[in-house]
Formats: sequence, structure tokens, C-alpha cells
Amino acid sequence: MSLVSTHNLAKSYDPVDIFAGLTLSIPHGARVALVGPNGIGKTTLLRVIAGIEPPSAGEVHRARGLTLGYLPQESVLESDSTLWEECLLPFASLQSQEAELARLEALMGVAPQDEDILERYGALQEKFEHAGGYLYETRIRQVLTGLGFADDEFRMPLIHLSGGQRTRAILARLLLEAPRLLVLDEPTNHLDIQAVEWLEGYLKDWDGAALIVSHDRYFLDEVCNHVWEMSPTGFETYRGNYTHYLHQRQDRWERRATIFEAEKLRLEKELDYIKRNIAGQNVSSARGRLKRLSRQLQAIEQIGLDAIQGKSWSEISEDVATTRSIMSVDQAHAAIKALRNPLRRPEKLVLNLRARQRSGELVLRTHDLQIGFPGKPLFTAPDIELRRLECAALIGPNGAGKTTFLKTILGQLPPLKGEIHLGASLDIGYFPQAHENLDPENTLVQEIESVAPNMFLAEIRSYLARYLFTGEDVFKKVAVLSGGERGRLALAKLALSDANFLLLDEPTNHLDIPAQEVLQAVLDEFKGTTILVSHDRYLIDALGTQIWDIDMDRDSLHVFRGTYSEYRASKDQQDAADPLGRDSENDGADSYREARIAKNRALSEQRRRQKRIKQIENRAAELEIQLAEISQKLENPPQDSAEVQRLGDDYVEIQSEMHALIAEWERLQF
Repeated sequence: MSLVSTHNLAKSYDPVDIFAGLTLSIPHGARVALVGPNGIGKTTLLRVIAGIEPPSAGEVHRARGLTLGYLPQESVLESDSTLWEECLLPFASLQSQEAELARLEALMGVAPQDEDILERYGALQEKFEHAGGYLYETRIRQVLTGLGFADDEFRMPLIHLSGGQRTRAILARLLLEAPRLLVLDEPTNHLDIQAVEWLEGYLKDWDGAALIVSHDRYFLDEVCNHVWEMSPTGFETYRGNYTHYLHQRQDRWERRATIFEAEKLRLEKELDYIKRNIAGQNVSSARGRLKRLSRQLQAIEQIGLDAIQGKSWSEISEDVATTRSIMSVDQAHAAIKALRNPLRRPEKLVLNLRARQRSGELVLRTHDLQIGFPGKPLFTAPDIELRRLECAALIGPNGAGKTTFLKTILGQLPPLKGEIHLGASLDIGYFPQAHENLDPENTLVQEIESVAPNMFLAEIRSYLARYLFTGEDVFKKVAVLSGGERGRLALAKLALSDANFLLLDEPTNHLDIPAQEVLQAVLDEFKGTTILVSHDRYLIDALGTQIWDIDMDRDSLHVFRGTYSEYRASKDQQDAADPLGRDSENDGADSYREARIAKNRALSEQRRRQKRIKQIENRAAELEIQLAEISQKLENPPQDSAEVQRLGDDYVEIQSEMHALIAEWERLQF
């Protein structure tokens, strides 16, 4: 049964239509990723589904008794309470029971033989324990710590927290409330990698459903099992995680392009028959065919090629208003020639990063290095060596000193200790996180002129169009640009530097997923060396050949040679070998308690794994039946080409889900 379903849902802000005709459902346990370019209406759809805004048309049905938690992109939390008090709100009932237990305990001290009090106390205590009454404060600590709050921030008033901290506070409260449906708008904003990974684990083990908007592709890969795609051409649904969605989307594009070409060829052959016979002996047949072709072409103009495939005129005539009974041959020829594939792929920025010259083989070497500020050291680093064509991913918590390290490499800050040696023939390009290389008072044209003074205005306009700045937008001032637009402009300037050594500080911040995909592809082909500071683990995993991880607990930088996935596997292996991480100074009671916690976690993980294996086996059996049914239908395909296309789409999606389940089943066995 669906927790939420919509029928012909539409939303508009006169006179602009945001979306229309959406019929969707969110079943229990689904983790749905909502993706699409910035400004397409993702947040608006979330707000309509969550009941924050009414639809302009259509209906939203919510299951009876549904509890729903909504996390906005930006915090609207205004309260005089502390962070801890805010997180206590979901446990108001338990706190009332706790107070009643204390009152009954006091009465038992006065009248220990009172059977009525003893009975009431026993019943309430059992209820309290069953509801997690003895664990709710531990749960609060786990959630706050997992989301990156320090112990000394637990009792801090909310009004003293930053906007990002308040958003995290709302997220913490929602997770503690445990609604049946979470609607999360960019939940990984304001979280460092460690906190994002904790949130992934929490959502994986959670029993409810979720609808998530996020630019974090790695997060979507780990958490989601359905994808909804919003685009200027419509709305598509896919099964599987983000990577599965990419493969399925490409398959759909290619299949629909093939169908379009075949349909256009059919129309051209029909017209060719008409031309050859319109003045001959088969004139009656040719005129009949021309009349039918005219109606089909008018229908395509009005409702699209997809809508008429495999349908008779009686099925589509109600949706089409024919303005003339028959076209001339020349008109039909022009109409067929004007046909364009209705499936337009999303417009993408065109980014090129080309090195002007080849650098030396050794790009960077450090010795006995310490990074920080006078009186405030941040971390020490082992002796590092970075060679040409390598990409070092620099990761660590917020405030660990990643940007400071980049500025030290650039020579803008001196090291506290040690040396940094740069290689020969280096042209360095720097992408600062805050885009401070952009002048707010400049126009976009002036920003490009500042790095390419010899470009003519027409060339600059053409160049900016590759970064999706068109028309009069090129004369806007930097001050009025959105975060994503500033990011694209900063990339446009970086591409003109012809650098062979890139220092990139959070280059995907504010970029939508299509722009992230382009940047990833371009950096993958870059014939130079890169140091990449990013929370985007999908990008890090695709590009990183070394992982430089700043450990704030030890004030040191750890260097791992390999990909991010290999680094995570190595860390998981170390944690498994020493699950407690015990300090020899801990007393026996702490060690015993930690050992019990670790044992319980291991048992819980084993039960969860066995439960998941069973779920996978049951689901795989269902999918095998569905694949067999579709295969049988395709052996004797229906006349309706649209139905054949739908069966093909279903087969590819089910097969993709089956492959993902098999891979997960194999991982869980070992």
C-alpha cells in the first residue's frame, strides 16, 4: 500500500507552469531520489507532497494516520530552547511516563505494601521500557554526534547556532521522531563526509520511506532504490539507485531515438507512395493515404509522436483538433522534414580544461610539514609526493584545515614548519570555495575579459553560452548571480587559465547534478595533476588516485594510495579488526560496557544481514517471474508499438534491479 500517491498533480505560479499531470506513488520502505536541474521545481514538488503548499490541480492522497517529517533546504527553526531540549520533543510522552514512575516510586517509599501502587508501577515500567524509555537519551546523543555536533554544543541555545547547524538540528529531531515518511530537501548540506556516511547508515537500517532531493550522487547511490527525474521535457521514473538510473536513462534515450527514426522513415515511405501514385492509376488509394497521413501529421504536431504510436484514429481523435481535411503533398513533405526527436537531452555546459604545457614528472613534494596559523597548528603531514596525472583527494571534517593547506601550497600562507617543493614547468589554476576570485561589481563579460583581454565581445558571448549564460545574462553583475551560476562562471575562468596543476576547493558546491557529471568527465580526461577538496564522494571515488585524510583527533594527515572505495574498505577492515578502539587508560567498567555494546551491534548487524538476504531472495523470485512473463509477451509482441516499448522499458529496469540484488546478495554472504 502506498504511503502517498498523486493523480494528475500540477503546480503553477501564474503564468508559469512548474509541473503538470504527475501521477506518482511512494510505497512503504521506498527510498526515492528526486533529481533534475536547478530551477526545475524539485523543492516545489516536495512541498506539495508534504502538504506545505497546495497543488494548482490534481490530488495528493496520504495514507490514514501517516506521520510525515519535512526537512527544508534552509532552516526556519526559531525557538528559545536548547539543542537538547529540541531533541527531547519527540519523547514528551516518555518524559511524562518517567515523571509518573518517579512519583509512584516516592509513593512506594511511603506505602511499600500498597498492591495498587505496585501494580500500576509494574505495568507502567514495562510500557516505558518497551517504548525505549531507558534509551531515549542515548539515542539523542547518538544522533547528535552522528550529525557532527560536539558534546559542548548539546546544551547550546538554538538562537546561537548557525543556519547550517539549525538545519542539522531539524534533521536530528526528524530522525528521532521516526515518521513513516521523511521528505528531505538537500539533507547532506552542512554535513561533512563522516556525518553523511553516518546518515547513510541510519537511513539504510530505517524501516520508513523517504523522498530525497540531493546533489550528493554517492549518497543517492547508497540510500535510494527508486529515482524520479524531472526535466523540461517531462517526468520519468526508474528503479534502482543513482548509477542504475544513469544506465537505464541512456538505454531509454537510445531506444526512443531508434523508434523515432523508424517512425519518421515509415512516414517518408508513405509519402513516397503518395507522390508516385497521386496522378496515376492508384489515385484513389493515394488520396486516401494522403488524408490519413495528414491527420497523423496534425496529431503529431499537437500531441506528439509518442501519443499516436500504435493507436487508431478513433483512439486519438478526441485529443486532436484537425484544422483541415487534407494536406497537399508539398505540405506533408515539409511537415515530415520538420519533425524533430521529441526527447531532448538536458542542456549541458561545455567545459574544456587544457594544459598549455606539460609539467615535470614530480609535481609536489613536502618534508616535515606542519600546516596552520601562528599559535594555532592544525595538522602535521607525512612526506608527500604527488606526480604528474595523479589526483589527490583532500578530505576531512569542516574546519580541519583543507583550504589552509591549499593556500599554503599556493604560497599565500607560510607553513608553520617544514617545506613544500613544487615541480618544474607548473601553471597553477585555483578554484576557491567562496569564489573570491570573482568581483561582485563586474559583469560576466568583464570577468572573462580579466583573464582573456584579447577576446572580442562576440567571442566572449559565445564562450559564456557554453556555460549556459545566454542573451542579456552576460551583462549581469556577479553580485546578483546564484551560487550555481557563480560556480559555472568560476569554472569558465579556470578553463581559460590553461593550467596543468589544478587546486580545486569544493568545485561541485551549488552545481546541479548534470553540471557535476560534466565536470567529472572533463577532470577525468584532464592531462594534468589535481588536488581536489570535496565532500562529493562520487567525484572523489571516480577521480582520486590518492586520498589525503585529515584526522582532527590526532592533528595529522593520513595518506592512502588508492581510490576512495578502496580507502573505505581498508578503514572498515581496520574497524573490524579493532571494533572497540580501546584506550589502555580506560577503566574496566568502560571496557566491559564497550565490549557489550560492540557485541550487541555485531549481533544486530548479523540479524539485519540475514533479514536483508531473505528479502533479496524473495524479491529476486518475484522479479524472475516478472521477467518470464515479459519475455513470453515479447515472443509474440502486441501490435501496439507503445506497449512493446513499455514492455522493453520494464524488462531493462527489472533486469537492472535483478543485477543489483544479486551483487548485494553476494556482498552479504561474505
